[in-house]
Amino acid sequence: MPQVIVVRPLDEYRLDLTFSDGVQGVVSLRDRLFGPVFEPLRDPTLFRQVFVDEFGAPCWPNGADLAPDALHEQIRSALEVASKG
Repeated sequence: MPQVIVVRPLDEYRLDLTFSDGVQGVVSLRDRLFGPVFEPLRDPTLFRQVFVDEFGAPCWPNGADLAPDALHEQIRSALEVASKG
């Protein structure tokens, strides 16, 4: 399973991700920041504190994390659609 090796926070609650297999892309979390763990990430200062943990997952100091396999699939699918269009 590819792991995130670089994560860079962008404006509008987006993350620029690079994976161990070379896949790179941007995901938007704007519509996903709800619930007790993710709602605090609406604070831009906290959102910018994203880092990659030892499992290759984007994480934040408050304990929020994202599954790298789901992010990889989302980006890969978007890249395939873009290449066909």
